[in-house]
Amino acid sequence: MIDVVAVLAKESSLTESQVRSALQLAGEGGSVPFIARYRKERIGEMSEPQLRALLDRHASLEELEGRKQTALKAIEEEGKLTDELRSRIDSCVRKTELEDLSLPFRPKKRTRAAVAREKGLETLARFIASLNAPDVTEADLESEAAKYVSAEKGVATPEEALAGASDILSEETASKGEHRSFLRDYIAREGVFVSTIKEKYPEGTTKFEMYRDYKVPVKSVQPHNVLAMRRGERSGIIRVDIVVNEEFVQNHLEATELFAANEKVRHFYSTMLKESYQRLLHGPLVNEVRSAKKEHADLESIKTFEANLRDVLLSAPVGMKPIMGVAPGFKSGCKVATIDGTGKLIEHHTIHPFASPEEKQKAATLVTELLQKHGIQFVAVGNGAGSRETDQFLAEVLNALPVRPLKVTVNEAGASVYSTSKLAKEEFPNMDATVRAAISIGRRLQDPLAELVKIDPRSIGVGQYQHDVDQKLLKRKLEETVQSCVNYVSVDVNVASRELLRYVAGINGALASNIVAYRSEHGSFANREQLRSVPTMGPNNFEQAAGFLRIRGGDSPLDATGVHPENYEVAKQILSDLGMSLEDLPKKSYLLKKADAHRYVTETLAEPTLKDILIELQRPGKDPRKEFRYATFKEEIKEIKDLAAGMELEGVVTNVTNFGAFVDVGVHHDGLVHVSQLADRYVSDPKTIVKVGQIVKVKVLEVNEPLKRISLTMKGMAPHPPRPKKGKKPQRPRDEKTYTLDDLKSKFSNR
Repeated sequence: MIDVVAVLAKESSLTESQVRSALQLAGEGGSVPFIARYRKERIGEMSEPQLRALLDRHASLEELEGRKQTALKAIEEEGKLTDELRSRIDSCVRKTELEDLSLPFRPKKRTRAAVAREKGLETLARFIASLNAPDVTEADLESEAAKYVSAEKGVATPEEALAGASDILSEETASKGEHRSFLRDYIAREGVFVSTIKEKYPEGTTKFEMYRDYKVPVKSVQPHNVLAMRRGERSGIIRVDIVVNEEFVQNHLEATELFAANEKVRHFYSTMLKESYQRLLHGPLVNEVRSAKKEHADLESIKTFEANLRDVLLSAPVGMKPIMGVAPGFKSGCKVATIDGTGKLIEHHTIHPFASPEEKQKAATLVTELLQKHGIQFVAVGNGAGSRETDQFLAEVLNALPVRPLKVTVNEAGASVYSTSKLAKEEFPNMDATVRAAISIGRRLQDPLAELVKIDPRSIGVGQYQHDVDQKLLKRKLEETVQSCVNYVSVDVNVASRELLRYVAGINGALASNIVAYRSEHGSFANREQLRSVPTMGPNNFEQAAGFLRIRGGDSPLDATGVHPENYEVAKQILSDLGMSLEDLPKKSYLLKKADAHRYVTETLAEPTLKDILIELQRPGKDPRKEFRYATFKEEIKEIKDLAAGMELEGVVTNVTNFGAFVDVGVHHDGLVHVSQLADRYVSDPKTIVKVGQIVKVKVLEVNEPLKRISLTMKGMAPHPPRPKKGKKPQRPRDEKTYTLDDLKSKFSNR
């Protein structure tokens, strides 16, 4: 067996001590967020992505060890296991290595070679192989083959006998691991992807047009092209192959397999080797290379999805303030939901501002009453169909107010998924799905993370070819991303939903339900120690979760920080040495800059954790997410037909892919900023320039209204202007005149 720790250390450029500690902690039930945050000393400050990659690779090596034992047992049962073969199999660290070594010993289907052996042609194949030597000059293949002609065995002619012997030698050649390894690498290094569109699809009739006559080296093909070609194949529209220089392949095989001096034997072997490659090696090896490229494309696509999802989940919240959520609609009307500062629904209504002037006036009156009645500070408008029209209507209502709430367009991707889910029905029974969507839109502005965890991450709309990648891997990686984000932000245990709590390190769905039930029965938690009283909250659960659960306004200010309870005593000692008490936080937190972390180092507590403690004490309860910003769409731009080349607009990035970024400029169809248009320099990875949710300035390059395509550029565009900071109500620059409800009714009745 291989030394797994040594292999992992070498591959990941870590020390064996780091690897061993990480594996031990994970084996003891430690979650990745907990180990990365609270056990930095033991893993050498390994980052969370590093730790996840290490554990993933460890799992694959463990699986490989199991495959090795199965292969060794099977070969040994056949009586063909040698010490050399055992050693080579034991030292494998890649699945392809093991497969190449074990292939000759695997049970085979009834191949042409198997049929030839049944006909008794194995001896003839061995005779011809003995002639493949430089010191053999005389050979009469036909005469030898004639000895094997037998009507009983189904060999009619000497030519059939020679063909059967060739089949046996072809299969043996194709089963050699050294050939498969060399040619697999050669195809990956020098092969060319070639795709064509089937004849029954005339030019311009398919979305795969760019693959009509497409050629790209295998080594440089982009992940999104790999996935697109596979999608085209599955759709039955395009054909894809990998072509290589077969003359080079033939020369390689002859150089390693052909040693005969006799011309007839040389011709036989040359023909046999050509057939071996074309019939038995090319197809399987091309499929292996394509599978490897697909696996790589999956990983890259999933990485992009993870990065986009992280940006969405960590979008700046406006905070727990009174909000009006609006789900736009024409025929069925707009659903309006008012939500209080805790996310609780106050009331909901349906308005029809586009039905008639009378209905518009009624809608304006109702919205105004709701805004004033509940002290609404933000209006969240979904960006679905009717968004711009609804936005304009609300702007007219808000413009009439002396102090107006901020109106923000919210990406409602996934809101419909939530609104029809079992969870939404349990939370808001006997309520229309569109009303639930309005509530979700409002809550999404309050705290994106808390609301979006209720939705399958695949439904949030920030993926790239998400339906074409490995779905099990995608689901697992997105779940890990959600868990990482939740623990990075932390959770207020007294207001968090079950869905949010279940992503906290050490907490599963059942324990999350128990926490919510305990909270409902006993009231808010006053301190972290009370969590131990929750049913099924064991010592390990508490250790894992406590540092990520916040209790604001409780018994101790430390419970509102990321300081783990196991480190409370050292935190108090630090404060005491600075002449501070817990009550001095945060008003005297500046004094903590004088603290020397090294002074408090012990055998079990090193500087990395101590520095984290000091950071937490300096900003107790601070949300690590950025301050809230919002994009402003031009009022006159509502539909794609309103766009024209040269227009400069503000928009918000909705998705980032390997080939560019999609930007919402307020016309229901996102525009594409191709990777070549992201900056005035070469950009290899769009994620280094833009992130989902980022506000950007763009210029329209081209508009294709029939195809609903908008081409944008960010080249030479100035950064977006500053926005009002979170929590401040922007004052409208106008006179001091105020309006009564009767004034507003009159205003809208005259329109």
